[in-house]
Amino acid sequence: MTTLIHPTAVIHPGAKLHPTVRVGAYAVIGEHLEIGAETTIGPHVVLDGWTKIGDRNQIFAGAAIGLEPQDLKYDGSASWVTIGNDNLIREYVTINRATGAGEVTALGNQNLLMAYAHVGHNCKIGDRAIIANSVALAGHVTIESQARISGVLGIHQFVQIGRLAMVGGMSRVDRDVPPYMLVEGNPSRVRSLNLVGLKRAGLSAAELSNLKKAYRLLYRSGLSFNQALEQLELLADNEHLQHLHRFLKLSVAPGRRGPIPGRKVKDEAL
Repeated sequence: MTTLIHPTAVIHPGAKLHPTVRVGAYAVIGEHLEIGAETTIGPHVVLDGWTKIGDRNQIFAGAAIGLEPQDLKYDGSASWVTIGNDNLIREYVTINRATGAGEVTALGNQNLLMAYAHVGHNCKIGDRAIIANSVALAGHVTIESQARISGVLGIHQFVQIGRLAMVGGMSRVDRDVPPYMLVEGNPSRVRSLNLVGLKRAGLSAAELSNLKKAYRLLYRSGLSFNQALEQLELLADNEHLQHLHRFLKLSVAPGRRGPIPGRKVKDEAL
């Protein structure tokens, strides 16, 4: 085990590291850490707080994970960061632990967080998401699996980003991003389906056709949002349409920020 840990690393004796964990120079690992097999901790990484990290993760130089939330309500209680397996966490990423006692900031499996991304307290990120350079997630943001967040943008607190959605670079994201859609701009607007991402994810021609119909219904039919949502419920006879309908229905519930609207154009073809 000692051959895998650089002699300048500072590791609290209470930390639990699998024998195959590699730790780089000047890394600091706190008391309440648990790190799984074959995970690599780069140089100058700081891991603190009540943090559990799974297997085969790569955490690059300068990342800071599990530190106190940037929230004035935080009272020092034991709150968590949990990270799954096979994630790539690049240089200087920050992931803050949750605010309330026993609450969790959670990262799933096989995600890529690029350099300087910030994950605020109580955020939830699914699996196989990509978050590009200098993206800032405020507190309580949820990102569903396989979403793509382009670089240099901010996401407002309590916003939710849907499955297989794509957010364009330098956008202002202050409301929910519906699943399967491409959103960009300032203010952000739904521009189209995320067709490239959906095809790469392996959706069939029939599934794409169904989502195109849903997109036209929601953003090109001229119906009010509530009317379109009612019509979508009647069409939702497969997993993707059901998920889209469920997401949008929850997005307009009391206390939620509501979905990002579409842009107003005529005769746009998909």
